[in-house]
Amino acid sequence: MVHPLAAATPVGSVPDLLRLLAVPAFAWAAHRDLRTRRVPNRTWPPLLLLGVVALAWDALVAFGGPSFLGRLFLLRVGVSLGVVAPLGYLFWRLGGFGGADAKALVTLAVLFPTYPTYYVGGTILPLARSAVGAFSLTVLTNAVLVGLAYPLALAVRNLADGRVSPLAFVGKPVTSDAVEREYGRLLRTTSGVGRNGLDLDALRMYLRWRGTSLAALRADPETHRDPRSLPGTPNDPGDGSLADFEGPPIAASAADGGTLASRSSSASSALPPDSPSERAAADPWGAAAFLASIEGDAYGTTPDRLRAGLDALVEEDEVWITPGLPFLVPTFVGLVVGLVVGDLLFLALTAIGLA
Repeated sequence: MVHPLAAATPVGSVPDLLRLLAVPAFAWAAHRDLRTRRVPNRTWPPLLLLGVVALAWDALVAFGGPSFLGRLFLLRVGVSLGVVAPLGYLFWRLGGFGGADAKALVTLAVLFPTYPTYYVGGTILPLARSAVGAFSLTVLTNAVLVGLAYPLALAVRNLADGRVSPLAFVGKPVTSDAVEREYGRLLRTTSGVGRNGLDLDALRMYLRWRGTSLAALRADPETHRDPRSLPGTPNDPGDGSLADFEGPPIAASAADGGTLASRSSSASSALPPDSPSERAAADPWGAAAFLASIEGDAYGTTPDRLRAGLDALVEEDEVWITPGLPFLVPTFVGLVVGLVVGDLLFLALTAIGLA
């Protein structure tokens, strides 16, 4: 549906021009998510407010015209807010999205419930509009298609570097010494290959909690496997971000009044009170003590997963990891492509005669 006020300015309606403010905001969020895997929560409320204002403006225009325009507007807004926004929450609950990805999709559902219209010379953008007419759905399908192209690009890069492996489509090899400066998950461990390896954010949390480094673990793994080597007063583990990991460790007593240390002590006391060798065998690396002492779940890490990851990192000189491309990156690309080209899926289906 072309906005009735699309000709109010040389390039488009006022609400649609306001929506363009979201493009640099999403570019910044995608860049930050790619570099740090962290997007501040304060990013989204201003964009949501902008979306509500633009949506209210569009509603006044739609319901001020012919009745069919109002019904069509309600249908498309219903798809955006009733389908696309809940999908963001659902994917987050299922673990397919990060929190920032889910918030971005909800924000897009409010900002772009219908197709915007822009006049550039004699051309009306977006060029291709789906029959559904919910632009946030177009951005989502565009993002999925862009995301599907990423494994192919990854494989091309790996094969060009001579890395022939079934993992070439989903990961990249890095030296074990460099893992603590990477984002993603381990793909290959001593127990085999799988997508549910140790999250590298959780690895940084563990190292910071112990007040040590991966180099120290690799230099003397047997000592560090023994839970008796755990510090008496662990550090605050932080959130696993690189910026947090590279900063100075925060003592538990300073961070939370010593509650972390007391939790660690209680976790250690839960180990079998038998011989030192039995205590060491009960909790290699102090993995269970670490997870019992922190708040939250360290990105779904289990003691066994942490132990398997640490074993691989001290025994192997090179490991494969998922690069972990944040979905915000293809979402931003999908938004830009949508604003210019339109719906990529609709174009593809049209090309083969299915739309």
